[in-house]
Amino acid sequence: MVNLQELKKKSKNSILSRINALACFGLVLFSINSNAFEIPDIKLPAGFNISIVTSETPGARSMALGNNTLFVSTMREGKIYAITNYLDQPKVTVIVDNLYMPNGIAFKDGDLYVAEIHRLLKFENIESNIDDAEFTIISDDFPTDQHHGWRYITFGPDEKLYIPIGSPCNYCDEPDYGVITRIDTDGSNKKIIARGIRNTVGITFHPKTDELWFTDNGRDMLGDDIPPGELNRVSFNGQHFGFPFCHGENIEDPILGDLGTCEKSTAPVQELDAHVAPLGLKFYTGSQFPNEYKNQIFIPEHGSWNRSKKSGYRITIVKLDGNNAVSYETFADGWMKEETTLGRPVDLVIANDGSMLVSDDHNGVIYRITYNSN
Repeated sequence: MVNLQELKKKSKNSILSRINALACFGLVLFSINSNAFEIPDIKLPAGFNISIVTSETPGARSMALGNNTLFVSTMREGKIYAITNYLDQPKVTVIVDNLYMPNGIAFKDGDLYVAEIHRLLKFENIESNIDDAEFTIISDDFPTDQHHGWRYITFGPDEKLYIPIGSPCNYCDEPDYGVITRIDTDGSNKKIIARGIRNTVGITFHPKTDELWFTDNGRDMLGDDIPPGELNRVSFNGQHFGFPFCHGENIEDPILGDLGTCEKSTAPVQELDAHVAPLGLKFYTGSQFPNEYKNQIFIPEHGSWNRSKKSGYRITIVKLDGNNAVSYETFADGWMKEETTLGRPVDLVIANDGSMLVSDDHNGVIYRITYNSN
């Protein structure tokens, strides 16, 4: 059985060496000259269009909307960007640099929260201090493991922060990992609300029921077509979603399957395609898209690194009837052509005008998807 102590045998002498180690997992990010960037040929349903907000955000990952500003995190670059006038004449400012894989980002009551691997930061009154941003440390008791250690954070309807702790492995039995935690904004009252999760880098809440939904990235090295990625719903605290003994609805792990049963864990609402790396999902809550998209789930699929033929590199939509998935289909496609990667969508945000913003860490770009029936 694989355990955490075995995984920690390799030296982690510096932050730089840990970041460089990402190459082993196919996660090195690339940016390009923003002046030379052209949008790939993205296929969208009739009436939809895609444009560029900015191509001056190398490594763009998670996004959070302030009152008048779009905030964008990175991972490898260690930067946080602020984009003012993002729907008109965007101006990009780096508000902080030299952080340790600051993937998680959230905005609440004028303050910006950023999650590095090992700690949670707070930038007070950030929109008035973009050019002179300072932070305080809210919590520094998170695990330091890099493998699945980059965080995704968001606020729930209860005004608490939700922060996952990814499993530090491809497959292993580590009970303190593979969870979603909930904390107060001062870092106190940490509670585990869901277990059995390999690595979620996308959490959102249903606009009507307030229930938490999340994506999960399935384990590797079981072949091209298994296990599936997952779209999950948390209906009660402490719910278990099967990892590491069960994948998808009923795939028993060949090594750790004796640790539990699929029958006693929660199956996904929707099995996604294998190895697509589903990330920052969102319900569409705007008014610009046609009504058929209202309160349906959009999922950016970052794309496979471990498959003989690439999968993902697109945005999909899961249509729901209540809490049941009725379809899983492609919404935006074209970031991969003939096995060549042209982009990797990461996170989604619904802007105030109802358009959809999409981050792409491969190109360092923020896109904007709009709808016009004319």
